[in-house]
Amino acid sequence: MKKKRPSLRDIAEVLNVSTTTVSFVLNGKGEEKKISKQLIERVENYLKEIDYKPNLIARSLRTGNSHIIVFMVEDVSNHFFSKVGRIIEDISYKHDYRVLFCSTENDAKRTREHIEVFKERQVDGFIIVPPPGIKEAVEDLQQNGTPVVLFDRKIEGIEIDSVLLNNYEGSRNATLHLIEQGFKNIAFITIDLNQNQMLDRLAGYRATVKEAGLTEYILTLPYDPDRASDSRKKIQEFIAAHPQLDSIFFATNYLSQSGLKTLHQIDSNLVSNLGIISFDDSYFFEMYAPTISAYAQPIELMAKELMRLMLDRIQKKNEALNVEEVNLDGELIIRESSLKKYTRL
Repeated sequence: MKKKRPSLRDIAEVLNVSTTTVSFVLNGKGEEKKISKQLIERVENYLKEIDYKPNLIARSLRTGNSHIIVFMVEDVSNHFFSKVGRIIEDISYKHDYRVLFCSTENDAKRTREHIEVFKERQVDGFIIVPPPGIKEAVEDLQQNGTPVVLFDRKIEGIEIDSVLLNNYEGSRNATLHLIEQGFKNIAFITIDLNQNQMLDRLAGYRATVKEAGLTEYILTLPYDPDRASDSRKKIQEFIAAHPQLDSIFFATNYLSQSGLKTLHQIDSNLVSNLGIISFDDSYFFEMYAPTISAYAQPIELMAKELMRLMLDRIQKKNEALNVEEVNLDGELIIRESSLKKYTRL
């Protein structure tokens, strides 16, 4: 038979204290309520001894906090988002919060449905990588007083906390590096997404190529994770149509991985004969031959800034706070693939 869960009254009777005292200690408010350190320690030790697990639902009803944060991204299996999520989880745990992860597949309807489900469960806050079309859903969260921090991209027309990368400058730096290495026919392969970060990466490439007096070569692929083979075919056709290309700049790390596979299918020597650089890094790139250069996003700093904003907004939920837009710079990691002296042209 399953052992009955002890109530706060049961615990209070054993310790000969009030249920209020046990509740305050359990919710981390012992010192705030002027309970002695010795008594706090006695209660905490007994809770550990009986392996007491608080009823989170009851606690959320009692305190108004679920101690749950939602991290809503395009694809939780993506290396970049999973790395950020892992650090967020560690920080959250240290502050007695738990994180729920979900993928939106960049679909507005799916995102709105996720938001409604978690809103009904009274989560404490949302960290969202927003697809187009969710402005009203986010505004509704704001109006209800639910903390929201946007990540990776903005929603135009909303005053809201966000943590972003300077995508334009990152793209310029990566393109300029290829030019400085002597590459003159640089292709930019990107995704057809009308989102700030992708548009800024394209703009950074185009501006840098134009300043250098070079010709731009752009391939825009449809965003459709289920049809990767079609994208690889388009890359093959693009390269065949532009034999003068001497280098390729991929706009995302998942594009880079798909593109490298395609280059090998065309010619096993092609990766070594072209200059290659990726926007966003991956552990996979260090194991490749040649190793792949990348503009790396500051993953740890991004996660820390997201959680700084989120925890601050939760703790000061009823206060008027200034909106923060945190813009961070990444780091150009130069490996073999973008060095002209390495390639065999």
